Formats: sequence, C-alpha cells, structure tokens
Amino acid sequence: MFQDETEDTTTYRVVVNHEEQYSIWPADREIPAGWRDAGKSGPKAECLAWVKEVWTDMRPLSLRQAMDGGK
Repeated sequence: MFQDETEDTTTYRVVVNHEEQYSIWPADREIPAGWRDAGKSGPKAECLAWVKEVWTDMRPLSLRQAMDGGK
C-alpha cells in the first residue's frame, strides 16, 4: 500500500520560529528548539489551511524589518 493511500490520522500543531516562519509538527512530539506553538492544532489539512490564511508575507522577519528601514 502506498503512503498516499493511507489516511493520515495524525493531529498536528502549527509552530512558528523567531523569523515568523510557520510549519506543522505532530502534536504528540516535543516542539523542536527554536520553534514555539502558534496556537492552532488539528488535522493536517486544517493546520495547513490556517497557515495559508495567517502567513501572508513569506519573507523572514529580519528581511521585512531590513526592508522597512529596521523598524
């Protein structure tokens, strides 16, 4: 059976790093160093949809600040 043919029943959480970049991580695993919980968890598709909605500027925070004159 191919991986794509199995239903993913994993609960994920959305995590964010210091550069305000988002990712998803299995909720039952410890969040990796440098990342923090963004406050959203659920099925993979739901988490990815939430990330798509909130992460509207994909540039890292440091680049956004540099382009805005260091504000």
